[in-house]
Amino acid sequence: MTVGAGGGGVTVPSEEELAEYEQERPARRLRPALDRVVSVWCAIISVGVLAQVFVPLPQGTQFYLVIFLAAVLPLTLLCYRGFRVPAVINPFKARSHDDPGVADWVLALVALAVCVYPLFDFDGYLERRQAPSALDVAAGAVLLILLLEACRRTTGWVLPVFSLVFIAYAYYGGYLPYTWSLSHQGFNFDAIIAQFTMGTAGFYGTPLTVAASYIVLFTIYGAVLDYSGAGKFFIDLSFAAFKRSRTAPGRTVTLAGFLLGSVSGSGTATAVSLGTVSWPILRRAGYPPEPAGGMLAASGIGAILSPPTLGAAAFIIAEFLQVSYLKVLGFAVIPTLLYYLGILLAIEIDARKHGTTSAETSQDSALRLLLRFGYHFLSLFVIIGFMAVDVPPFKAVVYAVIIQFGLSFLDREHRLTGKPLFKALAQGTRSVLPVAATCATAGVIVAVTTQTGLGLNLAEIIVDAARGLTDNHTVVLILTVVLSGFAVLILGLAVPVTASFIIAAVIIAPALVNLGVTQPEAYMFIFYYAVLSEVSPPTALAAVATSAITGGRVMPTMWQAWKYTLPAFLVPFAFVLTDNGAHLLGQGSFVGMVWTTVVSMLAVAALAVVTGGWVFVRATWLERAVCVPAAALLLYLAPVTITAGICLLLVAVVINLVRRQRQTSAEEGTLAS
Repeated sequence: MTVGAGGGGVTVPSEEELAEYEQERPARRLRPALDRVVSVWCAIISVGVLAQVFVPLPQGTQFYLVIFLAAVLPLTLLCYRGFRVPAVINPFKARSHDDPGVADWVLALVALAVCVYPLFDFDGYLERRQAPSALDVAAGAVLLILLLEACRRTTGWVLPVFSLVFIAYAYYGGYLPYTWSLSHQGFNFDAIIAQFTMGTAGFYGTPLTVAASYIVLFTIYGAVLDYSGAGKFFIDLSFAAFKRSRTAPGRTVTLAGFLLGSVSGSGTATAVSLGTVSWPILRRAGYPPEPAGGMLAASGIGAILSPPTLGAAAFIIAEFLQVSYLKVLGFAVIPTLLYYLGILLAIEIDARKHGTTSAETSQDSALRLLLRFGYHFLSLFVIIGFMAVDVPPFKAVVYAVIIQFGLSFLDREHRLTGKPLFKALAQGTRSVLPVAATCATAGVIVAVTTQTGLGLNLAEIIVDAARGLTDNHTVVLILTVVLSGFAVLILGLAVPVTASFIIAAVIIAPALVNLGVTQPEAYMFIFYYAVLSEVSPPTALAAVATSAITGGRVMPTMWQAWKYTLPAFLVPFAFVLTDNGAHLLGQGSFVGMVWTTVVSMLAVAALAVVTGGWVFVRATWLERAVCVPAAALLLYLAPVTITAGICLLLVAVVINLVRRQRQTSAEEGTLAS
């Protein structure tokens, strides 16, 4: 699509072209004829998923999940390459096709066969769970292998290897010494496969349920929103909103990232799409490549940390907690404000450090764009409105799809008539293929954890390790939280956000809960760290993608992204370490939410001084060093620590003010002489 106001317009990668940024492995570029066949099948799946919301299958949820996996797993094996081999180059075309080979077609057909196998006698299949037949076990084992392969193709080796380790633990755990905390009774291969395929804690457990009942609907909605012109409008509006101040380019990127993320649903894809449009403007305004790339990465990731959509893991939080999705949105409101406050403060500081200037980006006014295309916001509000009156999110998003479809006819260029509507429906299902493979494979870890009691055992081990260093409960909690944060970040470096959240939720969350942390606080802490792994060195997929656009060095771009997102790394500690941290998740009294938000804003300001090195003039290392404990004390959210934190922050501010006054006096003296 082409976006950017001011008449010129800039070509932005399409949803298909951005596919390689949405997961860690790129999809194939199929030849046109085969691509049309795949698109037709994807569109049919989308229609079936939408229909299932209002006309559910009488056999129940698990029956639907079997059909859903049978529909998407063969597609995944066809659309994602098995091994990274050089494509056949066509010298007459800019791009080459990359069709599946004979082996891929065989795997896809086998996947279809083993997925539909239970449907021929579904009730009998479920009844045989305690004593599966040889054919049940064989079909389940083949399905396991194909899921691991599909996951490897879409996300890499880490999650499949992780799953194999868990399978080995389920089988060999009975051979461990009984005195070990990790030992269990041991399970034979038949029982393990039955747990994966015949129960509700394996392939067809909560992760795949969320993917098939929520995430796919939101990817369809995002595609419909994009093809109806909302993505173009959101960027145009952001460019028109800020025009003349030197911080306007940075603010534009931040606002556009927030709005565009509602369409994309992927932090990295948002950053790439935004960077393609915004980097020429940031460069013209005076931003060096690395800070610009860091800003783009932070803005893209912020979209999946923020209401009204959040990331896919947010739906899993709602399922785990058995609360409404709207409740989870409420958890994220205050942290979102703090996240974007940190970005805006960093933008203000960078504008002064780098001497940026304004950059004219639009000939249209924001008001004119709102009056003409503001209806694109309506479907977003519809989702929130329906959920506020207790309409389930899967129905609310379908209503939003229908409304956005109708609104598309208000713009002649983006009417969702035959071909555009077909493309939107096809893209909606294509976007969910890697997520579905990841969620189904993650069911292995959930199933083994449930079957062996591993979650509680690991929780005890983590807590006991911390207690081995001290008996103080507060110190034990701090050590456990710090270790948990590092564990989630390291896990997120290797697997996608959804998978890292699921793994951490079943293994790490119980350790936090055992120390008195509530489940909402524990899950939100893990959610934030799972998302932030995308901007964490040394991999930082979002920063790698934006550095490719700006031409900046990769590692400095990663550190710049880390600078912009630092508040999101530290604020979650307040959720789990402090008695008043629950207020930041929208829990408790209104007064409590207000004062904790204000104090946390001061902490974010102190962090901005630390990372940006600026208050009123450039800050010295002493001033920045003073702000480190100030931020930590403020985020502890206790009266004594707040007082100490404010005093330290004031010391840094006063020192900086005195230095500014001296610099001003010296400059005036120089001019006078």
